[in-house]
Amino acid sequence: MLNIDTVNQYYGGSHILRNVSLRLEKGQVLTLLGRNGVGKTTLLKSLMGLVPIKSGSITLDAERIDTLRPDARARLGIGYVPQGREIFPRLSVEENLHMGLAYKPGAATVPQELFELFPVLKQMLHRRGGDLSGGQQQQLAIARALAAGPKLLILDEPTEGIQPSIIKDIERVIRMLAQRGDMAILLVEQYYDFAKSLADTYCVMSRGEIIKSGQGADMDVDGVRDLIAV
Repeated sequence: MLNIDTVNQYYGGSHILRNVSLRLEKGQVLTLLGRNGVGKTTLLKSLMGLVPIKSGSITLDAERIDTLRPDARARLGIGYVPQGREIFPRLSVEENLHMGLAYKPGAATVPQELFELFPVLKQMLHRRGGDLSGGQQQQLAIARALAAGPKLLILDEPTEGIQPSIIKDIERVIRMLAQRGDMAILLVEQYYDFAKSLADTYCVMSRGEIIKSGQGADMDVDGVRDLIAV
């Protein structure tokens, strides 16, 4: 489904992404790990079209997308949950979810499945997003990205600053989405145990490069924890 091929990206004179390549299929969770500042978020922004790539290619379902605007990529089926959630704090939970429908032609109703995945959102439908706890905001951000029914879901450190009980809820939802088989999930994460529990495949970044990759079941044997330890 997703193919990133030898992508390079620069900030000024700094070479941030160095020949990054990875592949992801439907029904799979690929976890991308690495210390802070190695280029993980930049890669996601490049994938989403928020920053341009200098060279290489990005294809989704065999269609080249690296020259498209972010809104066009969203229409093709990419859902993005940025680091820090970035919900609309002055809008209600319901209004935030409707924002997720903006690129789905003819969609006017929030899918009920979102409230089955995240029951707390139904209870807080008319509460402002900024009044939710950090964990509830993360659930809202994920639900907003799912509202339009993406075929690729991108999650940038969804466990950051979240209490353990909600981390378990998010883990359950990600696993359920992957098991349906109609969605690919790219998960950037520093919480090793969370990443390992979900990974079908993994990649480790360091200084803008993929330095190791393999099967999720082999992460312990491959010494991934040591590669990302601070």
